[in-house]
Amino acid sequence: MLRTTRTTRLLATAAAAAIGLAGMAGAETFRWASTTDPQTMDPHAANVATVTSFLNNIYEGLVRRDATMAIEPSLATSWGPLQDEPGWRFHLREGVTFHGGQAFTADDVLFSYERGISEQSDVRSWFAPVTEVRVVDDFTIDFVTALPNPLFPESIANFLILDRGWAEENGAEVPARDAEKHTTRNTNGTGPFVLTARDPGVRIRLVPNPDWWDEATHNITEAIFTPIDNPATGLAALLSGEIDKLSPIPIRDVSRLRETDGIETFEGLETRVIMLGFGHDHDDLRYSTDLEGENPFQDVRVRRAVAQAIDVGAINQVLMSGMAEPASQLLPAGLSGYSEAHDARPDFDPDAARALLAEAGYGEGFSFGLRCTNDRYLNDEDVCQAITGMLQRVGLNAQLETMPVRNYWGELREGNFDLFLLGWSPGTFDAEHPIRFLAATPDGTLGSWNFGAYSNERIDELLPLIQSELDAQARQDMLDEVAGILQAEVAYVPLYTEPLVWAARDGIDLVQRPDNFFMLRWVTVE
Repeated sequence: MLRTTRTTRLLATAAAAAIGLAGMAGAETFRWASTTDPQTMDPHAANVATVTSFLNNIYEGLVRRDATMAIEPSLATSWGPLQDEPGWRFHLREGVTFHGGQAFTADDVLFSYERGISEQSDVRSWFAPVTEVRVVDDFTIDFVTALPNPLFPESIANFLILDRGWAEENGAEVPARDAEKHTTRNTNGTGPFVLTARDPGVRIRLVPNPDWWDEATHNITEAIFTPIDNPATGLAALLSGEIDKLSPIPIRDVSRLRETDGIETFEGLETRVIMLGFGHDHDDLRYSTDLEGENPFQDVRVRRAVAQAIDVGAINQVLMSGMAEPASQLLPAGLSGYSEAHDARPDFDPDAARALLAEAGYGEGFSFGLRCTNDRYLNDEDVCQAITGMLQRVGLNAQLETMPVRNYWGELREGNFDLFLLGWSPGTFDAEHPIRFLAATPDGTLGSWNFGAYSNERIDELLPLIQSELDAQARQDMLDEVAGILQAEVAYVPLYTEPLVWAARDGIDLVQRPDNFFMLRWVTVE
């Protein structure tokens, strides 16, 4: 899925002074930048990739993914099914200490689980199959599940562990989801890097953990992250040598960077599908200027009209330089559980869209609100502007509002949308993941990112069976059925799998994973 292009560099003037970066770094200081600042340092407060990716450098889980995305031991050295009941036993690593010097034990895992399932947590869905967690001894812990769950170890690869005593001493027994707490700006993990300074929106500094249990393969003595929301400023900083690595790279600049002396581009496909979602449970449109007391998007014909009005091929060619892949499902082709039987996406057919709207009683069209980010996904604002124009051609008059991602999730959770943009990358690399988060009826645990409250009884019935089925073909048959239901009901409109483009200066060796997680432990600086 990944390809790497080594390129040549053009000389550029330094514009990085505008972001207040220091001069050229020493050989083992690594500086990198991205458009989005992690909104919190609390590992259970925000189940978003920008937070989870960053915190995987500081905190650790029972298991982790290696450079090939395979699951490997981390704070657990081994694990296996329970003998007399469904669930998993994890044998923990001895001799591990948190950055603050506290010893790691099974009680910290129990505490982190209890914290993770609290009402304030944003990661509750990870533990939906779990009925009980039992500490067997200081280095053995059992996770009991309602049914056999073969994917459970993979599903908790981003379940990051806090020290109980430290959290309790600092009033952080529950996550800081909607209010600032000690864990918003401070950390105490077991991972390869230690947080030394955080100035939200400005800079984050990390140094290696001298007591890390694993063997370090990096040569970094200090790592400095700077959020740069202006793509031109970020690119100038990279070209001038003020930063060592930048992501994402604006699509329009990729071809130039391929020919830029001293710069290496890293290109591939992220395991993230960009899609549109509907307010299925909204009784009326929130932002219409011509309709009251009704929500046309509750009619599947109107939803299908949206799908057929959008020219994904044109979006890919014009805005993504042909680097995206059209998507038909909630996960990319090639991942576990992908339904080959439902590989085709709706044809771009404006005439069919108009006919569907007329059949549904909206031949004259209607207005509504479309909410999008402007700093989260590649060209997200431009994509939404293109979609707005395409929808208007069939009479669907979107009133587009874009906003920074730091404000966006709160708006979606409050239901402040008629139609919205969403990107989703399955944390388990399996089709069960988006079903659990995006298609299950929201109940406080399941469907935690199902902002439009889509609901289908058959999908809810199949989900626990999919989670527990051991026969591969039987499981795939159920996943095929779910994919068929989601397509028939146009629960979402999958658009494309997002390109993944980073750039770094020559002399930086790193690993680009398809989940867009950036791991400092694999970085070396010449």
